[in-house]
Amino acid sequence: MLARTSVLDTYADAHVSNTAMQTRAAASLAATNKTNKDSQLSATHIFTPVAIETAGTWHHQAVKLVQELGRQATIITGDSRETTYLFQQLSVALLKGN
Repeated sequence: MLARTSVLDTYADAHVSNTAMQTRAAASLAATNKTNKDSQLSATHIFTPVAIETAGTWHHQAVKLVQELGRQATIITGDSRETTYLFQQLSVALLKGN
């Protein structure tokens, strides 16, 4: 599986008018752009665009991916909190990166 991540500035001039009107607007646009850009990958890979806005909004595909990864980790470890831990770790990493 191949995941490409984008972190978008929710408050950038290019996104602020859309994000003010619709939740996840910047993340949705980024996910669409990534899917279009990397469309050739779907022939050989399972491709999931991961787009997260600086305000903390995640694109729905990113949420599904992290939930699935957490579910798989729970199967391996037996700890039902794996998904929560994964979301927390990724959120902290995003904050540190910004």
